[in-house]
Amino acid sequence: MRAEWPKVYLGEVLQRSNETVEPSVEAEYREITVRLWGKGVVERGRVTGGEISGRRFVARTGQFIASRIDARNGATGLVPQFLDGALVTNDFPLFDINGDRLDSGFLKWQCRTRDFIDLCQRASEGTTNRVRLKEERFLGLGIPLPPISEQRRIVARIEELAAQINEARGLRQQAAKDAEALLSAIAHRADLAAKAKENAGWKRRRLSEVIRLVDDSHKVDPIGSYPNLGIYSFGRGLFHKPAINGLATSAKALRRVKAGQFIYSRLFAFEGAYGMVTKEFDGAFVSQEYPTFECDPQCVRAEFLVAYFRPSHVWKDVARGSKGLGDRRQRVQPEQILAHELWLPPIDWQNRLAKVHAEVDGLKRLQAETAAELDALLPAILDKAFKGEL
Repeated sequence: MRAEWPKVYLGEVLQRSNETVEPSVEAEYREITVRLWGKGVVERGRVTGGEISGRRFVARTGQFIASRIDARNGATGLVPQFLDGALVTNDFPLFDINGDRLDSGFLKWQCRTRDFIDLCQRASEGTTNRVRLKEERFLGLGIPLPPISEQRRIVARIEELAAQINEARGLRQQAAKDAEALLSAIAHRADLAAKAKENAGWKRRRLSEVIRLVDDSHKVDPIGSYPNLGIYSFGRGLFHKPAINGLATSAKALRRVKAGQFIYSRLFAFEGAYGMVTKEFDGAFVSQEYPTFECDPQCVRAEFLVAYFRPSHVWKDVARGSKGLGDRRQRVQPEQILAHELWLPPIDWQNRLAKVHAEVDGLKRLQAETAAELDALLPAILDKAFKGEL
């Protein structure tokens, strides 16, 4: 049990690294940042020496690093190999690990636990928005530490279980991707030649023949609050955005959307920001950047359009000729959507696709639920591990 592990002061197993460098004006350097809640040590960006003033600390593979500002929020970790030689300011103290007494893998997992984060909170002090990790206080705090052989056994067990969790997460993500690909295949039927499609009742139609642009605009009330939505790129659907505050927005009017409508982002259509308004977004409001269309129920379903617009070749074809300030400021206009010509399957075919679409949505909801369960597994495993119960 953990109670039997001797307590060791962090200053006995961590030693401050003071390796510094004077950046060369012409050289390029990587900079490091540390994500909150044990989410990893990552590259912040790259800069030239001319953009850096003064000396910088040099990070080395396997060193322990902490954010003075956010260590109390779990911003600690180990420097990965690909960031060896990257630079940090004094706001990110670096420590060499005494490998004879503390296994680096043990610390890597331990610093993600609630107990370790609490320790960092106790070592931080300051006024509001100026709270900082105090190095001497931090190194003066103790952690329960088993013998090095036991540390390595625990690390091996944690990593075995973490690998299983990652595998399960990967399988669920792949299942969702495969299901989305199936929908796209049903919508396009690239395996059928034009004549075969004609024989099966498919027709070449312009979208203007089967959908129409709608504009249910409402004047913005300064004291109003308007539920809002956004559209993920690459056909990943809609998401909730913070409500629009009538007093804070510069928009004079907002468009209300209805379930069953087809919608896209003018700005991000060139990277697949198309979707369907589902029931959970019914009655939300959007800006003029989100043109919305009603579908002729006798001819086309929004589910079909969402599946049809998933492949990149479709939205690249639609976006061709869009104008704007640079590629990321292109705007695809409704006229380009309406002018697009496609093979449209019979409505009964689309009805079958809509059923598959509903099943895929159910799979994605289940995936989201199981993802949350998987996310909760690792903290539970770490809690048991560092109580000596694993």
